[in-house]
Amino acid sequence: MTTRQPATIAVRTGIESDSQYHAVVPPIYLSTNFGFPAFGEVPTYDYTRSGNPNRSLLEQTLADLEGGQAAIVTNCGTSAINLWISTFLSPQEWIVAPHDCYGGTYRLLNSRAKKGDFKVLFIDQSDPTAVSEALALKPKLLLIETPSNPLVRVVDIQQLCQQAKTANTLVAVDNTFLTPIYQQPISLGADFVIHSTTKYLNGHSDVIGGVIISRAAEHGEQLAWWGNCLGSTGTPFDSYMTLRGLRTLSARMRVHEESAQQVLAYLHTQPLVGKIYHPSLVSHPGHEIAKQQQSGFGAMLSFEFAGTFEQLKHFVGALRLFSLAESLGGVESLICHPASMTHRAMGDVALAEAGVGQQLLRLSVGLEAACDLIADLEQAFHQAQEKN
Repeated sequence: MTTRQPATIAVRTGIESDSQYHAVVPPIYLSTNFGFPAFGEVPTYDYTRSGNPNRSLLEQTLADLEGGQAAIVTNCGTSAINLWISTFLSPQEWIVAPHDCYGGTYRLLNSRAKKGDFKVLFIDQSDPTAVSEALALKPKLLLIETPSNPLVRVVDIQQLCQQAKTANTLVAVDNTFLTPIYQQPISLGADFVIHSTTKYLNGHSDVIGGVIISRAAEHGEQLAWWGNCLGSTGTPFDSYMTLRGLRTLSARMRVHEESAQQVLAYLHTQPLVGKIYHPSLVSHPGHEIAKQQQSGFGAMLSFEFAGTFEQLKHFVGALRLFSLAESLGGVESLICHPASMTHRAMGDVALAEAGVGQQLLRLSVGLEAACDLIADLEQAFHQAQEKN
């Protein structure tokens, strides 16, 4: 059979799988437990923390989309990263992570390292010297986040994976920003792919979840065992809702990106906009790498506000179609001030090292009409200019 495209996998997985009533859409199995057919006979599902038909369908879909052998769905994105490091890291072993990663990831790794659970090294993964020195430590794990949050920096997945293999290091890529529609890290050499399914995969800002997809079935079995042991797994209803959102992923990502390109073009005309961060820009340091390893550039972008901080606050407050909120990837457009919101837990020193300043704003471009989003930005910039 011809290999199916991601859009088809997302739409069709699980469709018409109900053998009892032949429902086209698979039903929700909310039961916490399942009966044993006979004494001593272990069923496919016994307790929902261990396994559930709805979670299994979502895991199958995500594994197929990312080209992995197995997936484990968790109760949030941070839980997915925590499960990964809990499964494979021991005390005194190293994990290498990006210095400009999501603030929650930084907090998790830094806090657990301070407890002595493992050792962590945050580096600029675009710096060859820093990468070589880090891999000389023979780290057990390497975490890549590309494009990064919030500066959408891009690193070469294939090259980093090849380097990691020489140190016998397992590599995971956080693919939340691009989804398997625009980037498939396992095909580039990664051992794992991690998502906050809360974001684009679900796409409607109403379900929190995460997932780890593994290249090797053996690693998938280890993750599933620890996911059950630690109680990290996702619920049936959340899995059902995430799969429901996933059905439209391909169509949503296309519109997200088309609108983001129009917003980018507009931002270039504004005097209150300084440096713009987005991989589609030729001036972006990772532009050529992005063209090689991505099939799209995504809808996450950041920019430096060129006015005063008071003007920045007035600009954000004047917006009506960009909600001031954390998270990303939903149908609604969002604006975020990373230094005081998503990345505030990093602390001033780490923020400075990552290049996340007080003038930085991050946009998650939603599915509203692009012309309306631009008109909203226009009136907000106009009001900010009047505050000069």
